[in-house]
Amino acid sequence: MPAALLLLTVLVVAATLRASITSVGPVLGLLSADTGLGESQLGLLGALPLIAFAVVSPLVHVVSQRFGPERTVLVALVVLTGATVLRSVAGWDGWLWVGTAIIGAAIAVGNVLLPSLVKRDFPGRTARTTGIYSAVLSAFAAIASGVALPIGEAFGWRIAVGCWALLALVGAIIWAPRALRATTLPEPQPSTAGRSMWTSATAWHVALFMGTQSTTFYLLVNWLPTIEVGMGVAPLVAGLHLFLFQVVGILAGLAVPLLMRERGDLRAVAAGCTALMLAAMLGLLLAPAVPLLWVAVAGASSGATLVIALTFIAQRARSTADAGRLSGMVQSVGYLLATLGPIGAGVLLELTGAWQSAVVAVAVVAVLQILTSLLAGRDRFTHPA
Repeated sequence: MPAALLLLTVLVVAATLRASITSVGPVLGLLSADTGLGESQLGLLGALPLIAFAVVSPLVHVVSQRFGPERTVLVALVVLTGATVLRSVAGWDGWLWVGTAIIGAAIAVGNVLLPSLVKRDFPGRTARTTGIYSAVLSAFAAIASGVALPIGEAFGWRIAVGCWALLALVGAIIWAPRALRATTLPEPQPSTAGRSMWTSATAWHVALFMGTQSTTFYLLVNWLPTIEVGMGVAPLVAGLHLFLFQVVGILAGLAVPLLMRERGDLRAVAAGCTALMLAAMLGLLLAPAVPLLWVAVAGASSGATLVIALTFIAQRARSTADAGRLSGMVQSVGYLLATLGPIGAGVLLELTGAWQSAVVAVAVVAVLQILTSLLAGRDRFTHPA
């Protein structure tokens, strides 16, 4: 398959990997009014996809080896379509929880397999290709969050979060020819195949970087509108700020490969981009009169560090098979840690009633991310040759 067509299919899958999640945050007020869920329960709902990521991610590579990555992704897209519809079914509030959990499981497949597919199909262009597909992922995440509240106010929150089933369905249709042509021949095993990623210090460093990056992202995606409303920002404007947060992240994700330049040692780049998140949170606390500025700075940090985290998965692995195993381990640990973001912020907001508590939590995690970047950013593989 031509490289341009391969890239197109990867971008189609990337487009489906966040919209079903980011469409929820802006309509939490509508959802709460309809279902009666409190802030702690809403925090748990926001964390549920991340819990599914953590549980399913280690299993994805095993399934992929049996059926092939292309066919595994196709099944995940079909399941994602159905689960997004299921989550919006009225009559029993349990569908909201069941559908959300299945959505997380389906998205986990794409999360794990795309980095290894990029390493396999685009050798020598890993950082640039990762930046492009991360930009598409972030673009659709931003669109979903930006239009969610207007759609929710016009048609109800169920339509606002359920309409993204159409995107997953289109993704499945476009991906299907690639899946049907794919072979399931076993991949040659690398020299490191018998060594567990769970015993590799470098793998744990990458996992911790992914975990801290995801914690701040998902906390802000779920709670940034609520934080800003607490600051006195109008709800609709707060929703637009969340859209800006993600748009700036797209631009930063496209730009950061220029700083990386496929180099191995990324400590300075990773730490510098993470420091922007810390600066943004301090700005919100010390100069809250200009929230738009600090939201943009936070978005730049989040978008750039997402690309860096995904690039680590490809660069720290010696082979495509290793990249798949590393991706499963990193995303399992990373997203398990990330569940603390939405849940912890919900609990803090409910206990304190102060938006500052959630902002301080993000700042603390950003400091931890800077420290992990100095370890994960070193030029080394998960295992010696």
